[in-house]
Amino acid sequence: MEEVVLLGFWTSPYVMRVKIALLEKGVEFEYKEEKDIFEDENKSELLLKSNPIHKKVPTLIHNGRPICESLIILEYIDEVWKQQKQLFSHDPYHRAKARFLIDLFDNKVGDCGRRMWASKGEDQEAAKREFVEFLKLLENELGDKPYFAGDYFGLLDIALIPITCRFYTYETLGKFSVENECPRFMAWVRRCNQRESVSKTLPDPFKVFDFVLEIKKRFSIE
Repeated sequence: MEEVVLLGFWTSPYVMRVKIALLEKGVEFEYKEEKDIFEDENKSELLLKSNPIHKKVPTLIHNGRPICESLIILEYIDEVWKQQKQLFSHDPYHRAKARFLIDLFDNKVGDCGRRMWASKGEDQEAAKREFVEFLKLLENELGDKPYFAGDYFGLLDIALIPITCRFYTYETLGKFSVENECPRFMAWVRRCNQRESVSKTLPDPFKVFDFVLEIKKRFSIE
């Protein structure tokens, strides 16, 4: 019998990606929540042993063997459980394009998101502009399709949807509306949230907001 364990933290969008992928594939797994991902001394022995280089979540452990980094884990899931629906496109170009957009998203949106809740003034305004700019790029990529791959809920949808649980935080602290800026993108968000894999995975945006306020207080961020 296969043993699949996912080490994670509830607010991590990268962990959410893996959860959604496993649910979409119908793979049974055990989820183990880390108590604290900010201090190494508070991380579990299992995480430190399984991911000794980065010491980060998500870490997937399949039959005792660890796999790290969310996109690598998604690719692993897709290759190991081939009999279920495919997450990655069969078309090499579409796979490459999806990877490019995910990499761009991870590098750009993560930084913009942090600056929207952890800074003020011009830096915060610049972060908002960059964030909206990138969402509009994704909105153009989406077009009039229900999902990024057309009628198919696939890799790009799974990789992007988790960050949307932070939108309330960004909007509240940044004083703007994603709906007003990118209505077609928000229509896609609502469509994705109708899927059981997504609705079961994404946390309450208000709880995420409260958590961010706690982090700001913990690290003395004004």
